[in-house]
Amino acid sequence: MRRVCLTLPTHRACTATIAAVAGEAAYGAREFGVEVHLLILDSSAPADLAAHRAAVAALPPAPGVVVHHLDEDRQRAFLREVLASARPDDADRLLDLMLPAGVSYGACTNRAFLLAEALGCASVHRRDSDSRYQLLDGEPVFPIHHELTALGRPAADVAAEVTRGRLDPGCADRTVVLAGASFIGALSVDVAELRALDPEAYHEVVGLSVPAGHPEIWRRNLIDEAFRGAGTTPFTTDTTTLTLVSPTRVDMCNVALGREVYGRVPLPPATDTIGTDYFLLHLVRNARLPGVLHNRHIVNYHTEERRSDAGFLAYQLRFAKYLLATAHLDTVYAGLAATGDGLLDAAGRVRPDAVAALVRESTLIDPAGNEARLDVLDRRYRSLGGRYATAAALFADRRDRLLAEAASGMTDFARLVDAWGSLTAHAKGTAVNHPPRPRTAHAPAVTP
Repeated sequence: MRRVCLTLPTHRACTATIAAVAGEAAYGAREFGVEVHLLILDSSAPADLAAHRAAVAALPPAPGVVVHHLDEDRQRAFLREVLASARPDDADRLLDLMLPAGVSYGACTNRAFLLAEALGCASVHRRDSDSRYQLLDGEPVFPIHHELTALGRPAADVAAEVTRGRLDPGCADRTVVLAGASFIGALSVDVAELRALDPEAYHEVVGLSVPAGHPEIWRRNLIDEAFRGAGTTPFTTDTTTLTLVSPTRVDMCNVALGREVYGRVPLPPATDTIGTDYFLLHLVRNARLPGVLHNRHIVNYHTEERRSDAGFLAYQLRFAKYLLATAHLDTVYAGLAATGDGLLDAAGRVRPDAVAALVRESTLIDPAGNEARLDVLDRRYRSLGGRYATAAALFADRRDRLLAEAASGMTDFARLVDAWGSLTAHAKGTAVNHPPRPRTAHAPAVTP
């Protein structure tokens, strides 16, 4: 039976989301006859962790669904077992990259990738704890429907089942490795207040995320569309497109990838940096691997913690680090685009060595560009005063460290790409705590 991994990484209270995602897992197993491994990777504080354990224990039985709820101790134990088997020279450093002390959107998803390999899954379907499903006639609209319909099949076969096809016929014999949609609701990045306070400041700051060289009219359009997802229009009927999916049309709370991609290349493990977990979306598009873009958008919302002073400051730091990482990532993305089909080997598989080489080249960019980015943030944020001035002071205090981390993060990423093939190979068959049993109508199978 085909196995798939539906994963929910979290570091915050989300009992309602756990129940909702479990509903999606049950839907996938029931409608597609697959075994869905619901993987909750929990980095929450003790009280929230305890509430999550209770929520998992209370899940109703669902045939074909296997639940794994792993706290950080259990995740670390799994990683240590994989590393002990793979025996890389820098095992301690790799463990830090896979499970860092800070928040890392890429690292938590990389752990899901390795655990999916251990569980024998063909794909990973990611959701986030600060999002929820749309409803149509009172029923949730599950993205896994389109993900399980398309992933792992030749594009030529999928072409007959989508609303429209925009794929180069030369790619028709390639496997669909990506299915995704976006979100509706709140902006994915906390810049709405910045826009309301000072539209020109917003334009200049958000413009730092746009690659250089675009004509001004294109730049302004990209800035206006940034972080807005699919807007606010609710779901009414399905629309699907077979295409080379643009990363700007997909959100990482609403995406599924085949192991043909994540089994060969991981995500950047940068800490406290938003946006870097979109790397594989760029790789898939530039390698001309087929995907399906659908419109079962998830509803995004901002938690109360993100609205607090401490939450605001933490998020602005992640945003600043994203803008600095962008300088390096844009260099890699340009290299991926130039390489194109050369990113694939003779068997049509992604070449990790080609990716690692481009990542290493990105560490050589002139740091003056990132120094200028910090200058823009400092000037614009200080002019706004209040919490923004506090953030500017934080950036100034950490200036040298932020610049150094932007480059060292890419060095770490290249190191992880080099080791990834060995880690995924040795993850296969590694125990994920106790071997789970498929849930039946009498007893839920839960790996606590």
